[in-house]
Amino acid sequence: MTDVRVGYYPGCSLQGSSRDFAESLHAVAKALSIDLVEIPEWNCCGASSGHMLDHLLSVALPVNVLLKAKKAGLPQVMAPCAACYNRLATASHEIATSPATKAQVESVLQTSIDKLPRVLNVIELLAQVSERIAPKVTKKFEQTVACYYGCLLVRPAKVTGFDRTEDPVEMDKLVAAVGGKTIDWNFKTECCGASFSISRSSVVGRLGARIMQDAVKRQAEAIVVACPMCHSNLDLRRGEINQQLEHKTDIPVLFITQVIGLALGLPKKKLGLGRHFVPVKFPPRPLAPPAVQ
Repeated sequence: MTDVRVGYYPGCSLQGSSRDFAESLHAVAKALSIDLVEIPEWNCCGASSGHMLDHLLSVALPVNVLLKAKKAGLPQVMAPCAACYNRLATASHEIATSPATKAQVESVLQTSIDKLPRVLNVIELLAQVSERIAPKVTKKFEQTVACYYGCLLVRPAKVTGFDRTEDPVEMDKLVAAVGGKTIDWNFKTECCGASFSISRSSVVGRLGARIMQDAVKRQAEAIVVACPMCHSNLDLRRGEINQQLEHKTDIPVLFITQVIGLALGLPKKKLGLGRHFVPVKFPPRPLAPPAVQ
């Protein structure tokens, strides 16, 4: 099977608070013959402080990353963090649609900017190789889950151009490919509080409680995410969330790469499942043996 080669932008979180995401991503990429090539000398994309303070900086930082990827011969760049993905995609969009911004960034970076690499999120990358997943499933992931996209993977539509803005389905398709079931629910693209996790955890508790309450009401056994902030807010801040709920819940929050990794039979340690605050308790059920002819 030919490797799919893609530029890899880990960003700050996958080397720190979301090591479990990085571990599961690399394990699944190897199993699916995806060659993740880390962008040489990458820099911070500016999320979220950069783009709140200085617009030009918010474009120049991610464009600098994309230029380094282009120099390394990488036509596609995948950013697993939804915030990083959004910043890189937004910057690329601004360069393509605003000649004035492009001229300013070229002046700051002291280089001309031609066609930039395509920016992908982790769901888009996995969708590109979706036909490789089902044949490698050794243990069906037979849980019922709520696929939580959050607010940055699909918005704004003119920038991301990915999936349906209000009712996205691509993560649901990936869960179905490994045997899982997904619920139809109301909060799959609502905000979890994002970076308020540190500054205003009470806001995260209130928003997270609404998300969790709807998922539990619809009998989800877990929530699946593709964003470090979403995972942190729904997992790390479960105490604040449970304070807002009439009935506390301990359903786990998994990254989509962990779900796929479990179905592929990868060791839990390689998937970072021991790093969760809310334990992942359910084991995947083995596939039934083939019928004897």
